[in-house]
Amino acid sequence: MTALQTESTNASPAKPVPPSDSKERVSQFMQQIQDKICQGLEVADGKGKFQEDSWQRQEGGGGRSRVMREGNVLEQGGVNFSEVWGDQLPPSILKQRPEAAGHGFYATGTSMVLHPRNPYIPTVHLNYRYFEAGPVWWFGGGADLTPYYPFAEDAAHFHKTYQAACDRHHKEYYNVFKRWCDEYFYLKHRDETRGVGGLFFDYQDGTGELYKGPHPDKAAAAYSKDLGEQPQRSWEDLFAFVQDCGGSFLDSYVPIIERRRNTEYGDRERQFQLYRRGRYVEFNLVYDRGTIFGLQTNGRTESILMSLPPLVRWEYSYSPEPGTPEAELYERFLKPQDWANWQG
Repeated sequence: MTALQTESTNASPAKPVPPSDSKERVSQFMQQIQDKICQGLEVADGKGKFQEDSWQRQEGGGGRSRVMREGNVLEQGGVNFSEVWGDQLPPSILKQRPEAAGHGFYATGTSMVLHPRNPYIPTVHLNYRYFEAGPVWWFGGGADLTPYYPFAEDAAHFHKTYQAACDRHHKEYYNVFKRWCDEYFYLKHRDETRGVGGLFFDYQDGTGELYKGPHPDKAAAAYSKDLGEQPQRSWEDLFAFVQDCGGSFLDSYVPIIERRRNTEYGDRERQFQLYRRGRYVEFNLVYDRGTIFGLQTNGRTESILMSLPPLVRWEYSYSPEPGTPEAELYERFLKPQDWANWQG
């Protein structure tokens, strides 16, 4: 064997390449999943309808924002689609993907936050996105659940639905991306998770280890490192995974609505819900990368901040009364745990 042959044999496989129509296909899917989720939520709500605002971005691109207010179930909820392009990715992205510097970019995605009126129905968030910048591309996204009152069966149902979607594509997706979600949706200044988690992943380009985040010393990175580099996955593989996750949302959330929508509540529960919504505001304005990306790329402010609840309150030095459901939320539900294997 010649030296040239040896070098060729030992060379790393070429990185996966997107198809020529990648942007069009992902954009179409993101709009389709927006349509599907909005239609399903209108049926589940029974009264509210989404109102659409279309918008254009001066630098390139635009989107359509859909918001429901004062429904039977949803006090306010938004489901947004956007696709934008420009000359340079913002600093929040280039910090993690410096190889994208100097290239024009394309980004598209669907994002959603729902704030129900009944405190026994949890708030829920979803986001799936796709980026291209020169030779660099990746998928990211996930979904997470933020309850105000603790119901283990709801947390377990949500997680098991997404575990099933993950397992149809890779036996370790859920194990890594669940841990990543616990770490991402975490309020450092409060030392608590935002809710009971779900899935979160980013920078998935089919190469290397599954975890590609900023915390090599935490659980998701440790689990991923033990697995080692994974067999290469194609663009089509990852797109199919994202499609499956997006398509699983209604199955993950509507059954929870149906279980809790008629639960009676009073002012105590409502005030606690409004107080806990403050945590949502704190996270989205301080840590959320989607919010930061939207503002740094001169997106539509009303659409970017549609994730904020319509009513919220803060209380100085609040502490729940021991032995109450509010205390159980803090003591048990705001700590990472294995919801997918919960047995009632």
